[in-house]
Amino acid sequence: MLQEFACTGVTLNAKDGSLIVGRTIEWGGSALPSFYVVTPRNHTFKSLTPSGEHGLCYQSQYGWVGLSVVQKEFVAEGLNEQGLSCGLFYFPGYGEYVRYDSTKDSSSIADMQLVSWMLSTCKDIDEVKRSITALRIISVVPEQGSATIHWRVTDRSGQQIVIEITDGGKINIYDNPVGVITNAPSFPWHLTNLNNYVNLFPGAAPSIKLGEKILSPFGAGSGMLGIPGDVTPPSRFVRMAFYRATAPQKDHAFDTVTQCFHLLNNFDIPIGIEHAESEVVDIPSATQWTSVLDTTGLKVYYRTFYNSNIRCIDLNSIDLNKVTYQYHPLDITHDQPIEYITIT
Repeated sequence: MLQEFACTGVTLNAKDGSLIVGRTIEWGGSALPSFYVVTPRNHTFKSLTPSGEHGLCYQSQYGWVGLSVVQKEFVAEGLNEQGLSCGLFYFPGYGEYVRYDSTKDSSSIADMQLVSWMLSTCKDIDEVKRSITALRIISVVPEQGSATIHWRVTDRSGQQIVIEITDGGKINIYDNPVGVITNAPSFPWHLTNLNNYVNLFPGAAPSIKLGEKILSPFGAGSGMLGIPGDVTPPSRFVRMAFYRATAPQKDHAFDTVTQCFHLLNNFDIPIGIEHAESEVVDIPSATQWTSVLDTTGLKVYYRTFYNSNIRCIDLNSIDLNKVTYQYHPLDITHDQPIEYITIT
């Protein structure tokens, strides 16, 4: 199942100070049940454990909106009213959680529910760092020990961190200087790997003379010749790091939101390349949905492989004291809406 999770995340800054956070979510096996979740202040959560719904109990100090996968409890990406954004990314083979201990259920939280906990209880990254050490982060299917995840967290101050849990529960927190995340290997490894591409630069390579022959680029973009184009996590990390670094900074949040969607277009994974020829999967794309969060303006944008129109949930329009906890499918119908143009 390693080929079926291949998420890519990126952050962009607008000139007006807005911080924009985008990501894709991939699942190449089938259509992935996905929901948007609205959580009011003072909602009570109970974490799952391998033995049932017996884990950490906590209340939402802050209201938030998230996008979940498989079931409503498994929030993969979200934004709270304080501008804290959190997302989970598959991290196979390199993470290792603490071993589940049923006598410590009251401090145990499922890895797939950690995003909900951060959005509910933390206003910024400093609070995440202080509070997370008290948790026992576990898998609800501990026999699948390699199926771990890691997390990307940002806040309104512009801080960006990656959280990885290794060596039987050691919590590692890394600053993210490149504003990019993918999957395995570890985040420090990805940063080191960027040094293999020190030769890349934006624009066109200059012509050179080779013996008596002049060598010239075929067209635009030859400075990026050699950038990896496959869909493995290391290659996607390198590609997005360079795309982000060379993207022109936009003036305002919404322009940066649309720019973020355009960057993420390059990371859509078509069905076919992840599967052997004998496998048949009847879905439009492995990239099930793409989200972009305006953490400054408190807006959640998303589109899906069934509907490429961008939709928006505005936290500013929600009364987080009165709204009920609720969740709804990202798509009501699987029919792609088409706008027909009338010619007269």
